[in-house]
Amino acid sequence: MGSVEIRSKKKVLLWKKAIFHFLLCFVMGFFTGFAPTNKPSIFSNQSEYSPQPIEMSPNFNRSLLDETLLSAPTKSNDSRISNEDERESLETNSSDELIPRRLVIIVSPTSKRDGLLGVKLRRLSNTLKLVAAPLLWVVVEGQSDSNEVSEILRKTGVMYRHLVFKENFTDSEVEMDHQRNVALNHIEHHRLSGIVHFAGLSNVYDLSFFDEIRAIEVFGTWPMAFLYANRQRVIIEGPVCDSSEVIGWHLKKMNNLTDTKSPVHISSFAFNSSILWDPERWGRLSSVQDTSQNSIKFVKKEVLEEETKLKGIPPEGCSKIMLWTLHIPTAQTAPNNQLD
Repeated sequence: MGSVEIRSKKKVLLWKKAIFHFLLCFVMGFFTGFAPTNKPSIFSNQSEYSPQPIEMSPNFNRSLLDETLLSAPTKSNDSRISNEDERESLETNSSDELIPRRLVIIVSPTSKRDGLLGVKLRRLSNTLKLVAAPLLWVVVEGQSDSNEVSEILRKTGVMYRHLVFKENFTDSEVEMDHQRNVALNHIEHHRLSGIVHFAGLSNVYDLSFFDEIRAIEVFGTWPMAFLYANRQRVIIEGPVCDSSEVIGWHLKKMNNLTDTKSPVHISSFAFNSSILWDPERWGRLSSVQDTSQNSIKFVKKEVLEEETKLKGIPPEGCSKIMLWTLHIPTAQTAPNNQLD
């Protein structure tokens, strides 16, 4: 009876050993499958990787070999040099990116009489979208039941402010000046610091124009080209410069010597917005002393009178045309606004 029990215990032990060996081999095979295959195995033929002897003639000059080894850069030196070059280039790029750009404030009045208002807004917004930041587009509109302008501005991708006024006007030129004045009052109230430019919706720009006006310190002016859809001609108006000094004006026409119309078009100049909220510096009455002062009238006056502060753009003779105005005939045409 006892011998039967011993035999059964031995059989159990044999089964346990067999199962243990099976599991051990399974686990080793399982993890061996994850081992990388591109590295040499310890069981591979070592003669394949053994260094080969180099035969050298007895007349070989060993000093040449030493100089060659010293002059040849190692891989670690190459990587260190390349890392240093990359770090220097990154530092140079970061220093260039840290140079702040001045804010460009574009003021655009609108007219409900313009049947192409939506088309012109979208066209100008596509141009402003290509200008390097920072840029703020101030669009002024008369109160209306239509949401067309608001919907267009929301989809432009340009930073903007939409200003609305309630007054009614019969004279379109007076209305345009009122809209510009609304924008300037907004800039003055919020002390927006930058370069202000009045951009008509019919204007066409060279993108370098916006880089040039960022350099304006006080006032800047430039030549403009006027194009007419039904006429095969181009009219140039603007300053005549000696370097960046304005010494005269290109005039489209002059009726007589008593013609008081200004030679400066409303879109052919820009100015530093600080003149709006620094009255003592610019000789202007403060808002407390004269709250009814017309900002656009003041700016026009300063542009014409401050000849020493008016600089031509671009500074190399201000002869490059970077701004065009395209006149498209419509049922209601906007006036050719001058600084009168």
